[in-house]
Amino acid sequence: MIAASRAVQRPAHARLLHVDAYGRIAHAQRCELPRFVHADDVIVANDAATLPASLQALHLASNSVMELRLAGRDSLRDGATFQAVLFGAGDHRTRTEDRPLPSPVRVNDRLLIGSVQAVITAVLDHPRFVRVRFDADRASLWRMLARHGRPIQYAHVPEPLALWDVWTPIAATPVAYEAPSAAFALSWSMLAALRARGAGFVTVTHAAGISSTGDSVLDERLPFDEPYCIPAGTVTAIENARRAGKRVIAVGTTVVRALEAATQGDCCLTAGNGIASGRIGAGTNLRSVDAILSGTHEVGTSHYELLRAFVDDDVLRNLTRELDAHDYLTHEFGDSVLLELDSARQSRRLVRSTRALRSEFARAARKASAETGSVCG
Repeated sequence: MIAASRAVQRPAHARLLHVDAYGRIAHAQRCELPRFVHADDVIVANDAATLPASLQALHLASNSVMELRLAGRDSLRDGATFQAVLFGAGDHRTRTEDRPLPSPVRVNDRLLIGSVQAVITAVLDHPRFVRVRFDADRASLWRMLARHGRPIQYAHVPEPLALWDVWTPIAATPVAYEAPSAAFALSWSMLAALRARGAGFVTVTHAAGISSTGDSVLDERLPFDEPYCIPAGTVTAIENARRAGKRVIAVGTTVVRALEAATQGDCCLTAGNGIASGRIGAGTNLRSVDAILSGTHEVGTSHYELLRAFVDDDVLRNLTRELDAHDYLTHEFGDSVLLELDSARQSRRLVRSTRALRSEFARAARKASAETGSVCG
C-alpha cells in the first residue's frame, strides 16, 4: 500500500473497500458509505479531540533536548500525570524507528518545557517509556500544551501538522494522543445522508493512544491501556439496535476497544467510565460490534491485528491484495475499509448471547421467586 502523504481528511477521490459477511469485496468511493448502511443500524464514532501531545523538552540533568510524546493517562479526567515515550535527536521527518534513544533518565529527573517543569516519577521497564508529572495547575498545563505542543507526527507526512489537521469533524473533549482518524471520513453531509437512510449515530469518548513507539519490543505492548467514557444514550441506542436485529458499526478501532471493554459477559453493555486494556485479535469473540469502518492498515500493526477478530486470515489476505492491486492509500489520511463480522462469527455470537440472556433471565426469575417467598412467608 502507498502511504497518504498529505494532511487532507476528506479528499474528493477517497475510496472505500467493502467486505461483507461472506467475504465478498466491492470497491466504491468513500462518499458512497451510506449505501452500505441499513435502516436502524447504529453508527458509533469516537468524539475525542486530539491533544498537541509532542513536546520538546530540556532534560536538566544532562542539558540535552529530547522529544516527549504523551501516550496515556489513567482516566479522562484532568490530571497532571501521564505515561510518555521519549526520543532523542531528530523530528518527525526521521522515521520513528530510526530515532535514537534519549539521554538516560532516572526517577526524579526533571524536564523543562517552556516555563513548566515535569518530573519523571517512573521508568516503565523500557528506557523510552516513562511516567511524568507536570508541576503545573490545570490552567498552566493547558497553556503549556497550547503554546509548546504539536500533534504527534510520522515521516510519511513531511509537512508539519497543525492541530486542526488532526481534529475530526465531531471532535469534542481533548483526550486523544493521536487522532481517532477513522472519523476523518465523516462530514456533516455524510451524517445527514446516513440519517436519511434511517441509521442512528452516537458517540463514545476514548483516549486514542499512539500507534508507534519507535522500538519493536515496546511496540509489542501497543495499544497501551486507554480510558473511555460511554454515555447512557449510546448504550440505549445500541440495545435498541440489538433488539431490532440491526447492526452496530464502529468507526475505528478505538470504538471497538471501548465497546468491548464495557461489555459484561456476552450481552450486557454498561455506560460510564472505564479502561480498555489488553489486545483484540484473532482469538477475540466480539460481543458488541457487527462491522468496522477503518483506515487501511499494514500487516503486523496492532490495528491490523484487531481486524482479525472480524474475519479469518484468508479474507484479510484477500483484502490486502485488493488494496495493493488498486493502490489504496494507507495511514491516517488514507482510504477506508468497511469490514463486516463474518457470518460464522455472527452465528456463534448469536448462540452465546442467547445463552447469556437465558441465564440472566433465569437468575432474575430465581431472585424474584425468592423475594416473593420471603414476603409471603
